[in-house]
Amino acid sequence: MAVTNRLACYSDPADHYSHRVRLVLAEKGVNVQIIDVDVARIPPKLAEVNPYASLPTLVDRDLALYEPSVIMEYLEERYPHPPLMPVYPVARGNTRLLMHRIQRDWCSLADVILDARNAEAARDEARKALRESLIGVSALFGEFACFMSEEQSLVDCCLLPILWRLPTMGIELPRQAKPLLDYMERQFARPSFQTSLSSVEREIRNS
Repeated sequence: MAVTNRLACYSDPADHYSHRVRLVLAEKGVNVQIIDVDVARIPPKLAEVNPYASLPTLVDRDLALYEPSVIMEYLEERYPHPPLMPVYPVARGNTRLLMHRIQRDWCSLADVILDARNAEAARDEARKALRESLIGVSALFGEFACFMSEEQSLVDCCLLPILWRLPTMGIELPRQAKPLLDYMERQFARPSFQTSLSSVEREIRNS
């Protein structure tokens, strides 16, 4: 049951869009109630605050937000420290463009792969395209501590949930993608990333 006077996040414990919001919350150390939702049984309270009953949904007192990018930018403004967006407008614009490109180029492919309702041929084609695209840009991950930046940003929060799910998608990266593999190892070990994981997500790479 949601607590009305406290920040609450309705989250699908298996979905990468919910994961990215949980990662932002963890990066900022926000005290939040994570409410795991079975998508087959939407709680009445969620349907009350979100006309689409979609996940993730963030509830902050009388405010309910239910689009991942809107939630992420709201959290950035509501909890400015540590910052996950650069200060200057040009840099902020570049960050938003990177987020858009990750969504369009990689998340869209991941969505096809992860949806078992799609034809296997379509999933295989998307799997191949995503793998080749990640290998193709692997060298970029060796230039900075984070993706295209020396500081953690919302870009990483969009990308890391996809990379965490590569085993689920049947994608294994070759040794030639070492800069990307190193980035993943470094990022996955961060306490904030570990905090962001649901029990379902932990099973993906449970060794």
